[in-house]
Amino acid sequence: MDVQTRRKSLRMLTNGMYVMSSRAGDRYGAATVTWVTQASFRPPLVLAAVRRESNVFKCLLESRVAAIHILACDQQHLAQKFFTPTKADDGTINGEPFTAGVTSAPILHCAPAYLEGRVRQIIDDLGDHAVVIMEVIDAACRNEVRPLTIADSPWEYGG
Repeated sequence: MDVQTRRKSLRMLTNGMYVMSSRAGDRYGAATVTWVTQASFRPPLVLAAVRRESNVFKCLLESRVAAIHILACDQQHLAQKFFTPTKADDGTINGEPFTAGVTSAPILHCAPAYLEGRVRQIIDDLGDHAVVIMEVIDAACRNEVRPLTIADSPWEYGG
């Protein structure tokens, strides 16, 4: 298989850009993630691929809760804030205000929509990302927007 062809083909898969957040005690984690999809209607399940070395993965591994924030197509600046290590300070994560959700996962005020869930299963022995399967236990749609995708951004991820 030609590596460049494989990379180009894999990058044609449609991927959104989301911010995942979690909390374990007084430690916080938040990161931009791109590999997220719905996996079941009943119960409502979503899955996300998350880097094992990230703060968000370490927090959700311990707490078993996380939130996935859906970004609007004009929120590239917000996605970029969560490419850097997590810094939680005075009710903000990476400078963005948040409140605790029903699971205690941080819920960003600026996100037009979010899904909050409990981790049901983690598969972390197959690739360079862990696959986290969560049951959605709370959600909010503050504004109906066109979601941000990698295709809308200057970035590439995957391949």
